[in-house]
Amino acid sequence: MDELPLDLVRTLLAAVDEGTFDAAATALHVTPSAVSQRIKALEQRTGRVLLMRTKPVRPTESGQVVVRFARQLARLELDARADLGIADARGPARLPIAVNADSLATWFLPALNRVPQDPPVCFELHREDEAHTTALLREGQVMAAVTSSPDPVAGCTVRRLGLARYLPVAGGAFAARHLTGPLERDLRDAPVIVFDRRDDLQDAFVRSLTNDGTGAGPVRHYVPTSEGFCDAVAAGLGWGLVPEPQAEPLLRAGVFTLLTPGRPVDVPLFWQQWKLDSPALAAVAEAVATTAAESLRHPE
Repeated sequence: MDELPLDLVRTLLAAVDEGTFDAAATALHVTPSAVSQRIKALEQRTGRVLLMRTKPVRPTESGQVVVRFARQLARLELDARADLGIADARGPARLPIAVNADSLATWFLPALNRVPQDPPVCFELHREDEAHTTALLREGQVMAAVTSSPDPVAGCTVRRLGLARYLPVAGGAFAARHLTGPLERDLRDAPVIVFDRRDDLQDAFVRSLTNDGTGAGPVRHYVPTSEGFCDAVAAGLGWGLVPEPQAEPLLRAGVFTLLTPGRPVDVPLFWQQWKLDSPALAAVAEAVATTAAESLRHPE
């Protein structure tokens, strides 16, 4: 293999982004047969299977390497065209970013609003738990991510953003009904709000109280949006760890009861991005770091 032909690489990226060969063909203005032939040709050149022919298609581990290369190439090409003042018929630059739901609901969108829009940049946000956003970086689906992992993904840089603080709270009526005895005992049985089945925050909090490996109770309400999670706790469906910016107004209003005063849960957040000399990506990183410095907690 002497080279990776750009048309073949771009075809692979289109298939991954669009999900099917038919959709990729539409995006590239070619036939589905041409898409299939190009990807087969690229697989022959690399000597590896690059795509799993599922619906949607997914890159293999080798395919992820080519997808990352394709995205980096596309980003560099757009930056070069912008520096040269050449109009791009494909439209504005697109930056795929992975971010957790709580950051998205509190401080992250104001950060993006700080990014200069000359030339324009389109943000493609992928919502994912902060413990799992790095997987999207490895797969080449995103160029940057807000993550709880300080360990850099291969080919990425890491920048510490700060601490996202969570407060253990419950509605007043819920607390009076379910949390009347020792908290470490009651939380083993009380209904709890959980974001999704990968959310371990509530269980880890209870384990920190019990010191015996026991997690939160078996009655779990799964509410997979940050706003909905907060509303579910306020409605009395269960207790939960709510981001400080969302919890504080409801604590002042008497809607929430703080379960452990002086014992918040702090989750470290980091910014990981590809090592890529891209003005657009650098502008986003600077805006994110500036807003995080204003919005997140920082060790004293």
